[in-house]
Amino acid sequence: MTKHPIAPTPRAPFSLRTYRAATSFLKPVANYALKQRLKAGKEDAARIGERRGVASTPRPEAPLLWVHGASVGESLSILPLIDRLSSQMPKVRFLVTTGTVTSAELMAERLPATAIHQYAPIDQPDFVRAFFDHWQPDAGLFVESELWPVLIGEAQSRAIPLAIVNGRLSPKSFRGWSRRPRTARALLDAFQVILGQDEGNAERLGLLAGRDVTMPGNLKRAAPPLPSDDEAIATLQKSVGDRCVWLAASTHPGEEEFILDVHRQLTADLPGLLTILAPRHPNRGDEVATLIANAGLPLTRRSEGMLPSEATAVYLADTLGELGIFYRLSNVAFIGGSLTPVGGHNPMEPARLGSAIVTGPNVFNFQETFQSMRKAGALALVRNERDLSASLLRLLTDARTRETMSSRALQWSEEGAEQVLTETITALSAIFPPVFEAPTSPPT
Repeated sequence: MTKHPIAPTPRAPFSLRTYRAATSFLKPVANYALKQRLKAGKEDAARIGERRGVASTPRPEAPLLWVHGASVGESLSILPLIDRLSSQMPKVRFLVTTGTVTSAELMAERLPATAIHQYAPIDQPDFVRAFFDHWQPDAGLFVESELWPVLIGEAQSRAIPLAIVNGRLSPKSFRGWSRRPRTARALLDAFQVILGQDEGNAERLGLLAGRDVTMPGNLKRAAPPLPSDDEAIATLQKSVGDRCVWLAASTHPGEEEFILDVHRQLTADLPGLLTILAPRHPNRGDEVATLIANAGLPLTRRSEGMLPSEATAVYLADTLGELGIFYRLSNVAFIGGSLTPVGGHNPMEPARLGSAIVTGPNVFNFQETFQSMRKAGALALVRNERDLSASLLRLLTDARTRETMSSRALQWSEEGAEQVLTETITALSAIFPPVFEAPTSPPT
């Protein structure tokens, strides 16, 4: 392992110094917060020590590349990069840290043998120092926009090379950071390389960092298809039969009412229609079930272990980790968070599964991705409820149009995957030797 010297760091802005000083005295508060999260089922009791920086496994005797992401989306997006780096750098081991129980469960299933998962330490100096004392990573990759001041500052003081990969900064976050430019610059100065996931994000990150930001593309484009259970799909398909099915995925408050109105409109032409409604946050299941019942539509809830019957109009998919099943079961998928100003959700997930995709107009979280897919004929963008109903009716009744859109979505997804991985590794290998070796051709 590489022993990094303790390096002097530039004097931080007052806001950062205040934050770091405050967290030094708030260790009891951090411990109390962990206990409350544990009671609420948001922490893993068997591994709670990891959140205090206490490792649950030895450090490998090898160069160690640390990869840090917040939750499920970030951790899944980094898997193809870890797989590629593992094949190119067989002597390197990987430490992946995330902060949620769900992401830990997914990492346990999908990380290669060269990688270890740990929960990220709470951003408190004692916890963070314990984490670094044990793991001593040779370099670190922060995924998207997971910027914790104590964690970053401690890595910087130990001269650990850092990079942001698949960098993302929403317009709203950019406006917030722009009011604290010195704080933003100080945090971003800790990173030797910043890679934006698209041109808009690269531009916003570059403005805050005061330097050029490279844009190799979105790693989520290279992500493997969402997992599914073949037996669960077969069971659901048998229950659904030959009914016409569409999915409203990752919906938010204010959208479900639109979805239910659209269902009623479509049944005039498609009397056997089944709508699968998957709220972004499954813990809203009771709330959404009440909306469906009040709309007078027969429903069945996935969380109750029930299958849709012939009488079911809306199948409420209020469970975690099953979107891969419902995308595969449906003829058409609508991506939520786009009829209300949430900013849309990842369209690359249904694209990887060859879905016919429909989205609303509010897609600023993935603006350039949606534009690129729309240009390729890989999705339909609708402006309102009336447009959504018309677009769904055409796709559900015109198999040729639907299949053309599906194939274009899959083609768009596959064409960009290799380029994103190659350009990301090239940018990182230029600044992180000897952890990174020169990129080689991917294995055949």
